[in-house]
Amino acid sequence: MTLEAGICPNGHVSYPTHPRCPDCGEPQDDSLDLSDRTAEVVTWTKSTATPPGVREPNTLAFVEFDISDLDTDDEFVRALGQVTTDEVETGDTVEPVYVEELRDPEVGLKSPNPESQPWDGYRWDPV
Repeated sequence: MTLEAGICPNGHVSYPTHPRCPDCGEPQDDSLDLSDRTAEVVTWTKSTATPPGVREPNTLAFVEFDISDLDTDDEFVRALGQVTTDEVETGDTVEPVYVEELRDPEVGLKSPNPESQPWDGYRWDPV
């Protein structure tokens, strides 16, 4: 599975991908897999009152991937996700780690039909 960011013809990069670029409205015809890159924690929070099926506590972080090595207008792209540990600080370097279940598919609003959506994704693991 990829951690895919979208790129439009004008060089704007966004995560997640969109049918049209959030900056200029052009189609996002290209993509970038962020799963083999590291990122820096911009900010984080710990949720102690989580929705059904989500681990408690649930630490989340906005991270920033440096994409200045690409031929795009943007130098970074940000993403939000769960952190693998409660021990995280702003400025930490993290790497994406694939997990099959970000939450329990048998609990919550979609529980009568858990196959109706994907449950897998990425968490940020401090390096």
